[in-house]
Amino acid sequence: MNAPIPPVAPAAPINTGLTGAGSNLAKVLNAGQFAVCVEVSPPVGPNVEAIQREIKTLKGYGDAYNVTDNQSAMVHVSSLAVSIMLKQAGMEPVIQFTARDRNRLGIQGDLLGGAVFGINTILCLSGDHPIWGDHPQCKPVYDMDSLNLIRMARMMRNNQVFENGKQIPKIAPDFFIGAVENPFAPPYDYRPLRLAKKIVAGAQFIQTQLIFNVDRFREFMKRVVDLGLHEKIAILAGVGPIRSIKAAEYMKNEVAGMDVPDWVLKRLEGLSKEDQAKAGQDICLEIARQVREIEGVAGLHVMAVNWPAAVPQIVKELGLYPRPVV
Repeated sequence: MNAPIPPVAPAAPINTGLTGAGSNLAKVLNAGQFAVCVEVSPPVGPNVEAIQREIKTLKGYGDAYNVTDNQSAMVHVSSLAVSIMLKQAGMEPVIQFTARDRNRLGIQGDLLGGAVFGINTILCLSGDHPIWGDHPQCKPVYDMDSLNLIRMARMMRNNQVFENGKQIPKIAPDFFIGAVENPFAPPYDYRPLRLAKKIVAGAQFIQTQLIFNVDRFREFMKRVVDLGLHEKIAILAGVGPIRSIKAAEYMKNEVAGMDVPDWVLKRLEGLSKEDQAKAGQDICLEIARQVREIEGVAGLHVMAVNWPAAVPQIVKELGLYPRPVV
């Protein structure tokens, strides 16, 4: 019979003084520049050429590149693997970590694995429930929620300890910690308060859900500014083009937490395939220009789902290219 494992004695408190300031995204934000993040979706299969094509298409158009983690609760190539490829190509990845697929043991191992490759800009989120994905029968982990995932990453950086209190040997990972917020998920009044909780937990930048209902987002930001939260965290507003009315209908009716007003669908009705794509880009540009003028918005997070080729033109049209070198 195996002897019981003794409890881990907490390490003596350490204050590393680390803040993630070495992150390119952090440098851009700290310099007062309007930041641009671009989403990268790993392929479903081990298609190296597809990843390389996306790298070639997107390189230079963002300050950092958010690599999704089994996006929409569907199996994709791992965020860590694609993040390593981006890092090797000279791009700064924002590696996603969802609480859905791994427990705290696995997440901490992957956090350290990314840090070994110099990948320290991270995004912590709960992750869509598997019932919405291609494995609805699988058991979600959710060993911890997004708030505790943020707290765990902060402890690893600030105090050089694992979640159990045991000291990390030699060196602490220097994370720049991000999180997500959805201004369009009820109860709406609670969303700014949840953002405040994430700030307390250790989040330093926020990426929002895709914005189509600008009025709702404006109300969210007014409350954020009233609370002074925009002075404590960088808020990157989510924008993106819609390629077709079919895609718009899918987001409106099937994607949890999305708010796609009817006017968006009406703009796409009756148009040819090419004109739908053009109108989808125009809508994205219109929304991005409105959002950019809202107090408290520090940058954009461009999400061109299954349409990376649209990103360069959008960033250029918004006057956000070339990106600053800080």
